[in-house]
Amino acid sequence: MDTTPVDLSHLFEQLGLDSSDEAIAQFIATHDIDHHIHLSQAPFWTPAQKSFIIEGLEADAQWTEPIEQLDTQLRKL
Repeated sequence: MDTTPVDLSHLFEQLGLDSSDEAIAQFIATHDIDHHIHLSQAPFWTPAQKSFIIEGLEADAQWTEPIEQLDTQLRKL
């Protein structure tokens, strides 16, 4: 059984990004995606990050909720 905590901080760790609160806030402040672009198609992801996001959403895995949370935060109005 996987006991990895599932939250935004740990999602950033899984994506190979700095997972500190400050780094997450900075990432969200400096990245955004248009409403018509799927999160996984955002131009700032590496191929591995893109694959992780796709797999996390397709499998309705434990990462679905934090991925969707990040998606919402990156869609600035």
